[in-house]
Amino acid sequence: MEHDVSFSELDLEGEERFQRVRNDLGVESFGLNLLRFAPGQRSRIHRHERQEEVYVVLEGTLTLVVEGNEQHVLRRGAVARVAPDVRRQLVNRHPERLRVLAMGGAQPHEGRDGRAYENWDETGDGRSPQDVPFPDDVPVGRD
Repeated sequence: MEHDVSFSELDLEGEERFQRVRNDLGVESFGLNLLRFAPGQRSRIHRHERQEEVYVVLEGTLTLVVEGNEQHVLRRGAVARVAPDVRRQLVNRHPERLRVLAMGGAQPHEGRDGRAYENWDETGDGRSPQDVPFPDDVPVGRD
């Protein structure tokens, strides 16, 4: 049986500035890129007409410059959101490499559209995730 599921892998060691993860996976509803910066590298100054972006720092330290005069230093694990029309630049001012996952979308989020099931045998439309308890934990070390 074939399902509409796709897989890729983030190439954190790659040399090119971008990995277009969106294309790798066939994502159609939002942008998804891995951005790789060597020490001293920076992105273009840019903005978007409709798309808001979220940046997740996976490795290194990101200096996010906003509108040319505001600087935010974000370390591993930090997350930032930038509205569509705000100009921004991503900068690696540190001696370590920088890896950032960038996600962007332009359509309003449709929250609470998930449906949950207690087991694989359950049929029907499912229930709101809040109405289904979390399952018991599994033994560690087994796929």
